[in-house]
Amino acid sequence: MKIVVIGADGQLGTDLGKVIPKTEMVPLTIKDIDITDPKKVETVISGLKPDIIINTAAYHRVDDCEANDLEAYRVNAHGARNLAIAAREIGAAIVHISTDYVFSGERSEPYSESDLPNPKTAYGISKLAGELFVGYLNPRHYIVRTCGLYGVAGCLGKGGGNFVENMLKRVKDGQVPRVVIDEFVGPTYTHDLAAKLYELARSDKYGLYHITNSGQCSWWEFASEIFKILKMDVKVEKTTAAEFKAKAHRPKYSVLGNQNLKKAGLAPMRPWKEALTDYLTERGHLSK
Repeated sequence: MKIVVIGADGQLGTDLGKVIPKTEMVPLTIKDIDITDPKKVETVISGLKPDIIINTAAYHRVDDCEANDLEAYRVNAHGARNLAIAAREIGAAIVHISTDYVFSGERSEPYSESDLPNPKTAYGISKLAGELFVGYLNPRHYIVRTCGLYGVAGCLGKGGGNFVENMLKRVKDGQVPRVVIDEFVGPTYTHDLAAKLYELARSDKYGLYHITNSGQCSWWEFASEIFKILKMDVKVEKTTAAEFKAKAHRPKYSVLGNQNLKKAGLAPMRPWKEALTDYLTERGHLSK
């Protein structure tokens, strides 16, 4: 089996490289393929002839997407379209990574795969458009929505960091972390997600999936758990989304229910606190 990973040097792509055997994986970065260029995509993909394409590439700086919505659409929607077509032409399956931002966040129970999307940001709209392109252009698709990602490699689009490292850096710099108490997520370790994607991609059980670590918390609870695990005497101050004043709307509740994984006979991922402990260990913050 040959699996092409788009965005192989990113946070999720790096962990895919840890779980997919080197004999199966072909890692591609922006230097190797520009997914917004349909001709180049066709040339690269037809030359490699993979069995599966996993697309982790995205323009995901949420605030920037509001001012650069055309670029968000080029990458998140049109780029997904180009890959879906190229995969279809050679009979390959495509795994497309999407987001909780396709929902409004105006509820208090986990979103299922059957719930109607209603994005409230340019980012969410562009990601939903990408889902729709992939869904109708290639019947052999896995559309995977996830939430609150963090991984050892860090997020390239966000300066190589993630929420966990940003919290630790603030304390190291002598700052008191202030985190919103009224936005709820399902934090997800990219290593766990990568392993589940690899399992799913080999299942031939195509469709739409929500995949996150189990459980939920506010961003404040997430931050507090980091310091609790590390036994650091840090008091995380509470704030609200209204006080934080982010440029783009953030869903107040974007926890994803993983019903379709269960229907497919695949085990849910472990609780987020267990995953966070392993991340902190792997990152070297916690002794083994």
